[in-house]
Amino acid sequence: MTSTNPFLSPSTLPYELPPFADIREEHYLPAFEQGMAEQLAETEAVAANPEPPGFENTIVALERSGDLLDRVSKVFFNRASADTGPGIQEIEARINPALAAHADAIHLNPVLYSRVKALYETRTELGLDAEALRLLERYHTRFVRAGAELTEEGRERLRALNAEIAEASTAFEQNLFADTKAAALVLDGADELAGLSADAVAAAAANATALGHDGKYVLSLKNFSNQSELASLDDRALRERLLTASLGRGLTSNRELTVRLARLRAERAALLGYENHAAYVVADQTAGTPEAVTSLLARLVPPAVANAEREAAALAAASGLEDFAAWDWTYWSEKVRKAEYDIDTAAMRPYFELDRVLRDGVFHAAGQVYGLGFTERTDLAGYHPDVRVFEVSNADGSPLGLYLGDFFARASKRGGAWMNSLVDQSALFGRKPVVVNNLNVAKPAAGEPALLTYDEVNTLFHEFGHALHGLFSEVRHPFFSGTAVPRDFVEYPSQVNEMWVTWPEVLAHYARHHETGEPVPAELVTRMEAAERFGQGFRTVEYLAAAVLDWAWHTIPAGHDPGDAEEFEAAALKEAGLALPAIPPRYRSTYFAHIFAHGYSAGYYSYIWSEVLDADTVEWFKENGGMRRENGDTFRRELLSRGGSVDPMAAFEGFRGRAPRIEPLLTRRGLTG
Repeated sequence: MTSTNPFLSPSTLPYELPPFADIREEHYLPAFEQGMAEQLAETEAVAANPEPPGFENTIVALERSGDLLDRVSKVFFNRASADTGPGIQEIEARINPALAAHADAIHLNPVLYSRVKALYETRTELGLDAEALRLLERYHTRFVRAGAELTEEGRERLRALNAEIAEASTAFEQNLFADTKAAALVLDGADELAGLSADAVAAAAANATALGHDGKYVLSLKNFSNQSELASLDDRALRERLLTASLGRGLTSNRELTVRLARLRAERAALLGYENHAAYVVADQTAGTPEAVTSLLARLVPPAVANAEREAAALAAASGLEDFAAWDWTYWSEKVRKAEYDIDTAAMRPYFELDRVLRDGVFHAAGQVYGLGFTERTDLAGYHPDVRVFEVSNADGSPLGLYLGDFFARASKRGGAWMNSLVDQSALFGRKPVVVNNLNVAKPAAGEPALLTYDEVNTLFHEFGHALHGLFSEVRHPFFSGTAVPRDFVEYPSQVNEMWVTWPEVLAHYARHHETGEPVPAELVTRMEAAERFGQGFRTVEYLAAAVLDWAWHTIPAGHDPGDAEEFEAAALKEAGLALPAIPPRYRSTYFAHIFAHGYSAGYYSYIWSEVLDADTVEWFKENGGMRRENGDTFRRELLSRGGSVDPMAAFEGFRGRAPRIEPLLTRRGLTG
């Protein structure tokens, strides 16, 4: 790799922000190849060290390895999600199996593992501090879970399985990206979009132009089942077309891949000594056992379905339709919401202008609760012209890190919303964090404001909660940095941050009409919160249906053939009592990228699991005076700054003074009956 490759050495930009202006597509593959070669040489040197194993020459040496690989990986995989193209996809298809094989080469090295195991067995005699001891324990767990104690025959089969899973997951993601793009609805006239707001129609026109359909209107699909436009489109046939297009994604391209991935994971779990993939995953999460997850889901399904059935009866009656269907639900839900609660969610959008929500809402709340300050750095470039860069400072003015915001949808970005780390905080390397939030807000026409739906406002606050988790990290070892916590704990801080969306002091600060500056009426907010409770049956059922599908796919035993993907899905929903035709799962199997491409396999339950902690924490804030700096400082110190350096549930119990209680969640979701 030549010296002109910008990945070759750490960035000289502030906070080691990647030099995006210098990075070209041809830089990625050579950087990956050299990065893997360097880390392999570094880890082999650790294994071959003639000195007896010690914490510094083994565990810390492993922590220091792979710096180049880490740099290119963080930039590339954010790019692959946020600004992809044929070249990036080709690299991704090549590099994912190579990375799986690279990880196996490290974790299945018996000499290297023998050093880690020797330290682990004498860990109480090493005089390590709490973080170092936990790091040693976590490294040992990582090696064991990666197959270090298998026979050579077992290790060989594991290598093959990991390669196949990596290839299949990449194919699933790329097929879904293509299907989602192809399934967009191209419409000839604005009259077909009757019911949408004027700015939403303009955004559809701008989207059409961006996609090469000048003079037309395009509704691109979001990654979940129920598209947001279904709540407003008056044309029932168009609503049916839109939902049918959404539900049909992947039925051809990912149908067999879905089954294949489930079977491969089941075989791998059995090889590693587990009953199924879910048991393998949960053993290293806060839930601990499959029974704990099954119990939670089973407790929530009956009251959620009862709520949804009451909502369905009300909506069917209001609509007067004898054939009330899934594409009617959110449309008539809006009608009932407007009639019963005098809420028109489309009429609320003018109060939610993106920049104002960001600065006067999200940033303002972080300033009030944590004392943070934000300065936009227009001198620093992101990886796309839409990306904005902000420097974040503590209350005393000391630098904290960088926050990048990439808020608009585009043809090269996958659906959904997420947070990535571009630079991990660690004292070992003397690095401060650089994090990015990605959303998929429709980009307005030039000169027009970007107006958000209430759900998009909530999503922005949610994703910023992940960003805070990364920004507040104060650990020595990068292994523990930021959001490096169990999957069923990682959503907890982000869900807590959603509380500020309707917190009176915050709402009054950002929810102002973008033309008149008038604040959103207080009584409107009160009605909105009441209306939100009306829809909890639907929202809980569509989420639980997806969680149950994930669990069903990943509790099949090794050697079991689940058969056709659609038939398996239907049977799983029926068995769980969630086969409600009018409420499709939030994700159907063939476009469920969370579990088949993005690391949430047997982990989608984590949203509701984390919400138990979240709802309990909101109660704590209320009990202790709400938006007070003392509360924010406590939450930051005890939980957000610790990353994975402490047991997360022990940290929660230390913060809350007791184990979490489920009652606040049940009350929030209307499940107490």
